[in-house]
This record gives sequence, C-alpha cells and structure tokens, in this order.
Amino acid sequence: MLEKLRAEQRFEDEIFKSRIEIQEQALKNVSWELHDNIGQLLSTAVMQINIMGTTIDTQSSDSLQDVRKLVGDSLQEIRNLSKTLNHEVIENVGLEKSIRVELKRFEKLNFLTPTLTIKGEEGYIDPKDEIILYRIIQEFFSNTIKHAEASNLDVELEYTPEALRIKIQDDGVGFDMKSVQANSGLLNMKSRASLVKAKLDYKSSPGKGVLLTLSYPMLDRN
Repeated sequence: MLEKLRAEQRFEDEIFKSRIEIQEQALKNVSWELHDNIGQLLSTAVMQINIMGTTIDTQSSDSLQDVRKLVGDSLQEIRNLSKTLNHEVIENVGLEKSIRVELKRFEKLNFLTPTLTIKGEEGYIDPKDEIILYRIIQEFFSNTIKHAEASNLDVELEYTPEALRIKIQDDGVGFDMKSVQANSGLLNMKSRASLVKAKLDYKSSPGKGVLLTLSYPMLDRN
C-alpha cells in the first residue's frame, strides 16, 4: 500500500513538473513568434501609417482600412499566443491537435519542414497521461530545433486497439549513442515514459538523424 502511494505521488509530481516545462517551452515559442510574426505585422502597419501621413487623397480611406486589418491580425495573433501559455490546452484539445499546433509553428517560422501522418482511429487517452506523452514529444522537438540542424521532421501516430505508436524522426546531424547513454535528457524521457507504462526507444548515429519510437499501451491502464 505504501509503495502504491509513493508511485501515485511520483506520478502527480511528474505531472506538475511537466506542466511547468510545457509552459516554459510555450514562452520560448511566444518569443519566437512575437519577433517573426507580430513584429513583422506591426512594422508593416507603421510603414503604412507613415505613408498615410504624407498623402491626402481618396486613397487615404482605403489605406486606413488596410492598417485596421493589420492591427486586427496582430491582435488575433496575440490572442492565439496567449492560449498556448495555459497548460490546460493539452488537456482540452488533446495530444494530436497539440502536436499539430507545434508542427504548424515550426513550418510558419521556417525552422524546418514538418509532416504528420495519422493511422487508425484516435482512441481515448487519460488527459494526465497525455501531458506526460506531450512533454516527451515536446522535448524531442526542442532538441531537434536546438541541436539537430535538421531540414525535415516526420511525425507518425498509429492508433491500434492495443497501443498508440508514436514515431518521430529528423534528418539532422545525429550523434554517437555510446556518448549519450547517460544523457540526462534521454534518461528523463525514458523515466517519464515508464510512468505511463509506455516503451521508449531512441536511435541515432552521426550524420543519420535521430529516431524516437514511443509505444503507449491503450489496454490495461489500471
């Protein structure tokens, strides 16, 4: 009984830690988007306002409408970004949609070219387990962006009655697995996977990118 209580407490602690880390990564994403998206929109708006200040003709009204639209687009971007700061997003929209949002961000910011393949029918996953799974995936994404120098990122979710199988692969520089067996990031991902009874495998070699496979059992969740 005591061991079960300890395991439950460890799981809850990991949920809390993962939520914080998801928020921290979201803040980093926001800084990227503020610079690349909203900054560009507002700069364009400023240019148009400057042009309007030097022209007094019938085109002024049309230009004003353009500026108003740009400002509106900027405000919408801010609203969208604010939603990503809430760790409950993953619980509300689910794992698949959260992954889509992340990949769309990478594509929009021209970090790399992402693809997402879905096989089978989406099955129910406990929201708390989704948080752990998403944090593992998010950590892989973060490592790819920071270190891999990859051009492509391929994600596959395969739903079967027995398991959700997740495969993620980049075509980056890779690394020597022997040199990172004790790497805290890899060990951390494996530790988190074990909390939700998932099996995680990680393969890489210099010049051949990184492949992550994660198998989350859909049966026997008790």
